[in-house]
Amino acid sequence: MFSVIQFPGSNDDRDMRFAMKSILGAETNLTWHKDPELPAGTTAVLCPGGFSYGDYLRCGAMAQYSPIMAAVKRFADAGGPVVGVCNGFQVLCESGLLPGALVRNHHLHFVCDFVSLRVERGDTLFTSRARAGQVLRIPIKHGEGAYFATPEQLAELEERGQIFLRYSDENGQVSEAVNPNGSVGNVAGVMNERGNVFGLMPHPEHAVEAMIGGTDGLVLLGSLVDALAVGSR
Repeated sequence: MFSVIQFPGSNDDRDMRFAMKSILGAETNLTWHKDPELPAGTTAVLCPGGFSYGDYLRCGAMAQYSPIMAAVKRFADAGGPVVGVCNGFQVLCESGLLPGALVRNHHLHFVCDFVSLRVERGDTLFTSRARAGQVLRIPIKHGEGAYFATPEQLAELEERGQIFLRYSDENGQVSEAVNPNGSVGNVAGVMNERGNVFGLMPHPEHAVEAMIGGTDGLVLLGSLVDALAVGSR
């Protein structure tokens, strides 16, 4: 069962549940942030986009102290899959579950658009339906989505293969010209060293229907469904 965490200010929680349950057919529930434990039978945790706690202090800074996050950390430490999208990515970074931080977009404007993303790895729980070098088209919508890491941290992420998505053009070419927010190294998604915690700024749950922009989000969300289905056999 996929547990979608609801914080005060989350606004993509139901979109995520719709994508997982109605499109992919996976058992999915909404989990309130004040719950002390994850629901019994949780096999993966999804932290959705939105504006948790109104983005006071810093995006995700207050959400890290919600009671449910202690349970999420225990779940991740035990090897359970955890995915954070947009604000969820910010929460995971603030919680120390992922390296780096998300800061204000370099142009100081909120950006809402479809972007091209190059898949850096096709051998993870979250990218198994893709191949390295494949380009996905998925929307972004954020004001504080510029991924930051020190040069030393970025080098370690590169060396360990922890970057799984990069902003690119439609041909997979990476450059500053196609970097929508100023993320270092055009980073759009990173994972922890163990490979069970993922964070990305683009919204795969908003790219699951052909009539409203495309279905490339199913490549990522479907990969996680596949991984858990295999693991349960």
